[in-house]
Amino acid sequence: MNPFAYSRPDSIDSAIDELVTEPAAKFIGGGTNLIDLMKENIEKPSRLIDINRLPLTDIVELPDGGLRLGALATNADTAYNPLVKERYPLLSQTILAGASPQLRNMATNGGNLFQRTRCYYFYDTSMPCNKRKPGSGCGALNGYNRIHAILGTSDSNPLTTCIATHPSDMCVALAALEAVVRVEGPNGERTVAMADFHRLPGNEPQYDNTLQPGEIVTAIDLPANGFAQHYNYLKLRDRASYAFALVSVAAGLELEGNTVTNARIALGGVAHKPWRKTEAEELLVGKEAVAANFRPVAEKLLEGAKGYGHNTFKIDLAKRAIVRALTEAVTMQKATPQ
Repeated sequence: MNPFAYSRPDSIDSAIDELVTEPAAKFIGGGTNLIDLMKENIEKPSRLIDINRLPLTDIVELPDGGLRLGALATNADTAYNPLVKERYPLLSQTILAGASPQLRNMATNGGNLFQRTRCYYFYDTSMPCNKRKPGSGCGALNGYNRIHAILGTSDSNPLTTCIATHPSDMCVALAALEAVVRVEGPNGERTVAMADFHRLPGNEPQYDNTLQPGEIVTAIDLPANGFAQHYNYLKLRDRASYAFALVSVAAGLELEGNTVTNARIALGGVAHKPWRKTEAEELLVGKEAVAANFRPVAEKLLEGAKGYGHNTFKIDLAKRAIVRALTEAVTMQKATPQ
């Protein structure tokens, strides 16, 4: 680990000013991912800007019926918050499917958005990785790529190829719920739709998101509709706990009788960002909520999927997971954690 400076600003403006003055610095909240990256010499910040004194821990109701999650509220506090459990049980369920209780007690909502890929080749500095070192190549492309992406990859140019996945569980639910990320920076405050916050690798795989220099996430806004009656988060992984998803599905349905009036589906473990296709969701509207109608949705969501050998099984696995998640969402009745 390289030496670094440390500071603890007590206002959002001063935190932004520090990052603008020292672009090689990094914000740190819970540090559950950043510290690991520093130990592996992947991240080498010149300064850690500890933002835990900033007033960003509240979870409050919004006038439109939505909910604002403070960026520094922990994952645990968010999952067990009574308003989240009541109105957004999909989010609560999703958070509790990730990491361990100890990590959820430390990890923050804002930090969850910035998790970096768990690609083996990204973490191994002796291996080529275009995300870690642009232009060095992609070790996963022809290597052991069982956990890697099958959608939205870039593989046409060896100097920009990246088939890494985004590891977050929480972000999959936020994508399905159409959350909005609130950001402050040198040019003031702005909002970013969750669908636009993370990015596909394209020609710049080193960038995970669309945040601009000097910006900080202050909150995540949830819309009024939380799909609280019919929802499900299905996480398929190699072991029952403390493992990242091979494929995950966040599903929310609104039903009139057994007819779908609204649907949301987001996938995790399959792309560089949570994966959604609104045209796939629209296939369900007006249809009976049965497996036969879920299968075309799965086919649409996986349209263009490509395997790279070890991970080709994910294509069929994801399709079956979508059908199962939707089927379980139909019968789910607010099974919130105690």
